[in-house]
Amino acid sequence: MKKIAAKLWRIIRGPMQWRVLWLWHSKFMVGVTGIVRDDEDRVLLLKHRMWPEGRQWGLPTGYANKGESFEETIIREVREETGLTVKVCELAHLKSGYKLRVEVAYEALYVSGQIKVDSFEILEARWFSPDDLPDGVQESHRQLIGRRRP
Repeated sequence: MKKIAAKLWRIIRGPMQWRVLWLWHSKFMVGVTGIVRDDEDRVLLLKHRMWPEGRQWGLPTGYANKGESFEETIIREVREETGLTVKVCELAHLKSGYKLRVEVAYEALYVSGQIKVDSFEILEARWFSPDDLPDGVQESHRQLIGRRRP
């Protein structure tokens, strides 16, 4: 049976193999977070409308769109939620294993723009010192903010 499967696999090369793999394997949502810092090492935090009461402050976060790189996701999310332009830097965190979700976080640097919150999802956006974060910051985001950078 293994020989037959291997032979069949070699015959259906290219796009058909991708379709079979797509059907066979799990699909994942990818949540992407940006740890956005300015030139004073302050971090950008957003007060999210949809997050649980008392835990609404967090980093810019969103889901990757089909065909979008994770870096593009951060740039898009920050621009949509705050109007700011950022440059994505190194990978800070990668985690899988929670249901069908993958979590990715990158360090990012503020490039330009003024904070302008005009989003259904975001109530407020502000810069904070990592040593003086507001109450209600997601614990996982506190850990990302406080991680040692290379």
